[in-house]
Amino acid sequence: MKKLFALTMAALLVAALVAGCGSASAGKVKTGLAIVTSVSGSKDAAADTAGLAQGYSTIAAVTVDDAGKIVACVIDAAQTNVNFDATGVVTTPLDSTFQTKNELKEGYGMKSASSIGKEWYEQAAAFAAYVVGKTAAEVQGIAVAEDGHAADADLLASVTVHVTDFIKVVSQAAANAAELGATASDTLSVGTVTSISGSKNAAADAEGLVQVYNIYAAITRGGDKITSCVIDATQAKVNFDATGKITTDLTAPIQSKDELKEGYGMKSASSIGKEWYEQAAAFAAYVTGKTPTEVAGIALDAEGHATAADITASVTVHVTDFLGAIAKAAK
Repeated sequence: MKKLFALTMAALLVAALVAGCGSASAGKVKTGLAIVTSVSGSKDAAADTAGLAQGYSTIAAVTVDDAGKIVACVIDAAQTNVNFDATGVVTTPLDSTFQTKNELKEGYGMKSASSIGKEWYEQAAAFAAYVVGKTAAEVQGIAVAEDGHAADADLLASVTVHVTDFIKVVSQAAANAAELGATASDTLSVGTVTSISGSKNAAADAEGLVQVYNIYAAITRGGDKITSCVIDATQAKVNFDATGKITTDLTAPIQSKDELKEGYGMKSASSIGKEWYEQAAAFAAYVTGKTPTEVAGIALDAEGHATAADITASVTVHVTDFLGAIAKAAK
């Protein structure tokens, strides 16, 4: 009898432990980030018209549950316009600052031209809400008209902008999602820092360059602490000659550094033998568990490298813009 009682209690204890593990993991979600970038809106300069190098990145961050369904979604876009003239000189100041469409809000100026009276950020938020509960495959299956607008009447009532890139970037973010520590109740957000400081004028023997360099951070927060983080970057490059004619193939695909992985080619030059995406992931893991204030206080040297030994062992790239993107996301 005692043996039976002991076995019964042991079984109940195991069941309780299993149930406890199940309830602890039930709220876990995966965090994903994706970017779709294009320079197709760029155009040559003319004698009386400035040339335009436009880096346009559509950004999506998601959390996804164990069934592959989207729990939360945030969509933003960085439309960076840089001008150059017919002599191949970049005329936009290289220290210019840029805001995403979500940051611009009404400043983007779509509302007055919208048939539904909604700004871009409002329509992006409406699409993000629409995909909650859907899988990546279901997002990919959203009906789109030939002109790129939503074909579903319910969706079209709140989203009249083109949705082709929304569909692509959200489904890709969901496919990219990984378990990084987030739970379903956490707040999801994304931040972007843009720089064109790597741009240069054309010369008689060298092409000019507009480089739109974006750093992205998707974070989740539970209370004051960051519970997961993903960092990525894109470099959209447009070359032009000394007459202001663009020489870049504007239809060529542009991959993010996370997509390029070893193709980015940093590992051979790295003092720690790590690619950019590996270092970005290491920094993202380092800030997880910290508050945004603690992250903002990470010590840097004059060149923007982290100085703490527990970071420099795995991250030797500049992190100033990592911190900037995380700070923007935390707002």
